[in-house]
Amino acid sequence: MNRRHFILTALALGAAPPARAAEPPTILVLGDSLSAEYGIARGSGWVALLEEKLAAEKITAQVVNASVSGDTTAGGRARLPALLKKHAPAVLIIELGGNDALRGLPLATTEANLSAMAQAAQQAGAKVLLAGMEVPPNYGADYSRRFQAVFAQVAKARQTALVPFLLKGVADAPNATALFQPDRIHPTAAAHPTILGNVWPELRKLLK
Repeated sequence: MNRRHFILTALALGAAPPARAAEPPTILVLGDSLSAEYGIARGSGWVALLEEKLAAEKITAQVVNASVSGDTTAGGRARLPALLKKHAPAVLIIELGGNDALRGLPLATTEANLSAMAQAAQQAGAKVLLAGMEVPPNYGADYSRRFQAVFAQVAKARQTALVPFLLKGVADAPNATALFQPDRIHPTAAAHPTILGNVWPELRKLLK
């Protein structure tokens, strides 16, 4: 190698851009109004509190809240492919299904949609956490049991993590009325730390 070629090579190497630091893993939340801060101040919902929790625990991760009030499992299933492509999450939290029950949609459809979302996320390399839901007693004992079982069935079939009941300690609390907005469907801001407390233990396992 002659001197001129050596100098040009050295200059070229010196001008090369530094390697980009690895992006922090993304936690993608695909949910409905329970995760979209419906009726409460921005920054007071459990997803926002999750960001604070991660910082307090010194866990490097970014949170993307792709929740839409009123969304169903069908809506989430339709939106998910683009979200997976855009964000390439390490973890997907699926918080959907409540609106399916409110609209009287077939349980088989809800189960199929949840399963399809879990499978799509896993195929894209993400771990999945399924947030289970229960319906009020007025739906009837049989329907309530079968609806609750849908989440456990999908979690078992797809081998995902599971929060059995997202609103545990809220909907079944002695002071439950005080923890809900006047519509008695959406929790107040005061309930969201409890919701995060239900999610965190299972999510923490996936972040190890």
